[in-house]
Amino acid sequence: METNSSASSEDKTVAILSYITLIGFIIAIVMHGNQKTKLGAYHLKQALGLMLTSIGAWFAFMVIAFIPFINFLLFIIAPLTWIGVLVFLILGIVNAANGEMKPLPLVGTLFEKWFANSFN
Repeated sequence: METNSSASSEDKTVAILSYITLIGFIIAIVMHGNQKTKLGAYHLKQALGLMLTSIGAWFAFMVIAFIPFINFLLFIIAPLTWIGVLVFLILGIVNAANGEMKPLPLVGTLFEKWFANSFN
């Protein structure tokens, strides 16, 4: 975990915006392009990973919905998945607001590896 107590408000704004909807993510990319920072790049990577994971889960749920005898599991799995995504989203925003470069639980280190060369 790396804390950046000297992070400017613009750095933190980029980091926070990266988690807030696709539009916020796009705005954060544009802002980060003007002034690249470690904090902004880190949270853009984490947010991108969280978004892609959410989209992947949604597609998987759509496929499972059409499989007889298994689709009833969606009533259990889907809400738990979306609650988990919401918790990770909140943790990411809190870390960004505190200027911390702390990975999301369970998946954050994977996102760091997968998107190592992104947003630098």
